[in-house]
Amino acid sequence: MDIIKLTRELGKAIQADSRYIEMQLARQASDEDQWLQEAIGEFNLKRMAISNEAAKPDRDDETMQRLNKEFREVYTQIMQNENMVRYNAAKTEFDAMFQRVTGILGLCAEGDDPETCDYDAASCGGDCSSCAGCH
Repeated sequence: MDIIKLTRELGKAIQADSRYIEMQLARQASDEDQWLQEAIGEFNLKRMAISNEAAKPDRDDETMQRLNKEFREVYTQIMQNENMVRYNAAKTEFDAMFQRVTGILGLCAEGDDPETCDYDAASCGGDCSSCAGCH
């Protein structure tokens, strides 16, 4: 049994999964959304402006407040865009599936029974600093 061949087969199965396909379609729709791409560009410019202002030895607090407000407004607009909402939802679904797959593989590598072990991401608090391990 060739483990690399099996891994490639698993990769093909992942790419054929409806969650992967939806994530790719949503990504493409986001990439093709001109308004969204311009808003992301504006978001990045606001982030750079904040960074530049913060680095100044004589930074202006009013300017920082204004830039932060503009930054949050652009972020809110981006996150409310229908293509971004669709992409985030699809990515969340795909990530959950992929985390389960890698979690099961991890459990198998630790000796758990491949036929019965499962990985429940919901039981993970997300703070790895206090974690004794995923099992």
